[in-house]
Amino acid sequence: MTTRNLTCATTAGLSRAVRALAREHALDPEVRGRLVLSAADAAGAALRAGRETGLKWAYDPGAGLLTVVLRTPGDIGPAAAELPMAPEAVTEDEVVWRLRAGPPVDAAEEAPCDDALAAEELRAVLAAADALTAEHRRLKDELEETNSGVLALYVQLDERDKQLRTAHGQTLRELEDALRPPLIEADGLELAVHYEPAGTDAPTGGDLYDWFVLPDGTVHITIVDALGHGVTSTRSALNVTHAVRTLALEGHRLQSIVARTDEILHPFDRAVMATVLLARIDPVTGELWLANGSHPPALLLRRDGTARYLEARGRGIGFPLPGSETPLTERLAPGDLLLLYTDGLTESRRDPIEGERRLIEAAHKHLQSPIEEVPGAIAEDMHTVILHPDDTLALAVRLTGQ
Repeated sequence: MTTRNLTCATTAGLSRAVRALAREHALDPEVRGRLVLSAADAAGAALRAGRETGLKWAYDPGAGLLTVVLRTPGDIGPAAAELPMAPEAVTEDEVVWRLRAGPPVDAAEEAPCDDALAAEELRAVLAAADALTAEHRRLKDELEETNSGVLALYVQLDERDKQLRTAHGQTLRELEDALRPPLIEADGLELAVHYEPAGTDAPTGGDLYDWFVLPDGTVHITIVDALGHGVTSTRSALNVTHAVRTLALEGHRLQSIVARTDEILHPFDRAVMATVLLARIDPVTGELWLANGSHPPALLLRRDGTARYLEARGRGIGFPLPGSETPLTERLAPGDLLLLYTDGLTESRRDPIEGERRLIEAAHKHLQSPIEEVPGAIAEDMHTVILHPDDTLALAVRLTGQ
């Protein structure tokens, strides 16, 4: 290992010595420039104070390492923070760099002047900076291209998701339509229904209705609100409506149907819970019978504008002690409007009492409208503000007296 020492009293002299050392060991101009600047910065305080600075270097040919040591006076330590070339070690009076270098070479021709070497170092640094800038630009372009591709992928996935949700919703709506009974014809009665799901992505729900004409000519109407949302609640509501239809056609008394339905379904679906409202109407006489199982009361709006909720007592399917008491009876007159509904109509603002008051106002507003417009128009008025979204069913019956 060859070791050499020298002493420098000025920044210019130190820079020339470091530059010559670096050139002697064939360091890359960029590395050379960083080493020169680092040595000058580290010794700057001592040299400005008029103190000499020592420079020592040693070359290990076996390892191919050049060790450069800058020594400053003990009372003025080196400035080693944020040097262009990070040192290997820093002590109270020394800064040490270790660099990969070749063996010292004796230049046959005269060495270039210091300014020429400095210019060469500057060009090397600028070239490196330009290369970094170009690489940064390339990476930035790649990132923008990647981001553009990712954004396009997100847009594509979002569009695909919309298409799937639309197709899913369409399928469920078709299923829902298939499950609902067709409009019945009963001389003396007008009927219409409106259904609105809680969410467009799941247009099926637990609100279901059924209507049919019994052998004696009376019209039977079932309103069911099964607990929950989606397909599961639809299945529960279907089970209830099918059981009620079977019992009604078998001739069971209206007040016994709710309890008997619970008995039939309980062994097969212990989790089913549903409120039920049953109505029987004689189109000829206007006679009305109602049986309730924990369901919101029907609203009767007379042609003269008087309104009354028809409260029938009873407990729903899956509730403790399910069943209904003696049916409530009423007689409809021509022009009277009967509204059967689920709680999604009156509880959209979380206040059922306030909802029942607004329902009377909405029914008054549309009392004389064509029957096919009444349920949807009332639902639209009731849902101007929705704080509690829920499946909504509204069914309107008007006695025509024909």
